[in-house]
Amino acid sequence: MTSTHTRISSLPGTKAKIRYIWDYYKLPIIFVCIVIYIIGYILYGHFTEKNQILSAAFVNFVPGEKLSEQLGNGFLDAQKINDSRNEVRLYKGLYLTDNENNPNHEYTYASRMKILGAIDSESLDVVFMNKEAFDAFSQNGYLCDLEKLLQQKNPGLYKEVSPFLQTNTEILNDNSVDIYLDHSVTYSAETKEYPMGLDISESVYLKNTGMNGTVYLGVISNSPHLSEAVSYIDYLFNSNLS
Repeated sequence: MTSTHTRISSLPGTKAKIRYIWDYYKLPIIFVCIVIYIIGYILYGHFTEKNQILSAAFVNFVPGEKLSEQLGNGFLDAQKINDSRNEVRLYKGLYLTDNENNPNHEYTYASRMKILGAIDSESLDVVFMNKEAFDAFSQNGYLCDLEKLLQQKNPGLYKEVSPFLQTNTEILNDNSVDIYLDHSVTYSAETKEYPMGLDISESVYLKNTGMNGTVYLGVISNSPHLSEAVSYIDYLFNSNLS
């Protein structure tokens, strides 16, 4: 009796199937993966990006970790603002100096470009600085008139902080180009003086750091968060200046 054998064709294994799909659908698969990655990246950024309540720059002034926390999340806590969805952005490591012997002089150009970029894009609101930086910001007209701002936004706060207002000079026009071309020309300038800064050296937050020297606070003139900047000044003073 002759036996009958049923012949079964060998089926491709899992690896062979995957290789087949990859060989024939490589480009569409890569394209779909890229699209999924881009969509995922956008969604992640959307759901994790924090709303910027305020931004502050530290120029010629290095805050420690504790002070950074107080000047950032501390302000949000005082305002009862959720810090998981909002932030105070802090620009650190910025230096402005004309002294070539200053060890930070090499960072001046990069710092200047970063500061100008932040101001031009209206993403900088307040600045902490020493006297040299305060003069530089003032001369270029980057700081608003704090007397007018405070009187308009918070007259009570203005009365409290007025003894600490610092007047400086904005250069409206000068003949620096003429001097560059002819060194015999005498310098002359049209200037304007007004209160551009606050001496916040006695703020409890700064006093507790053991810092030496005067620290000035200024508000950038084109800041889109002027009301928040005034609230920030109120937070810094908070009846803690003597």
